[in-house]
Amino acid sequence: MYVPEHLERWKLPRYYFGQEWPEYYSAGVGRSRDSGCLEESNFRSMLKRLGGESDTVQVVRESHWAVGWVEWIAIHESDEKSLRTADGLKAKLDGYPILDEFDCSELEWEEGSRIWSEVYDWRDRVRELRRHHECQSFGELLSAARGSYSSASGVQLEVL
Repeated sequence: MYVPEHLERWKLPRYYFGQEWPEYYSAGVGRSRDSGCLEESNFRSMLKRLGGESDTVQVVRESHWAVGWVEWIAIHESDEKSLRTADGLKAKLDGYPILDEFDCSELEWEEGSRIWSEVYDWRDRVRELRRHHECQSFGELLSAARGSYSSASGVQLEVL
């Protein structure tokens, strides 16, 4: 039976009222309602590398008073292949915080695009463009604020 070096076996938390998982290890990543791109990406990447959910790999969702809910990946002690995979990935996370830079970057781009298009109004966009990009003219600035910006340096911004 494989005993992981970097994963922890589930332990009964104090003041816990949920299902118990004594035969499972935690994959070492989790997410919650308040997770950012890094946590979300690492969770998705770990689950993907484990082959998704199965009889021995489960996403456990629990209520939490502070963050609404939390999710973690549970791996049964009998699943040596998944334990080895997760143990190796967790070891990498101990030295570098991102499992899949492409996935994390994609999530950050999507979140930035969402904020740009849904949260910022045109005044906010103009202010940000003035602070961070050199526009050659007012017309170029206005065009960028509306979602079509291409500067002489080749920077292309787009409102989705």
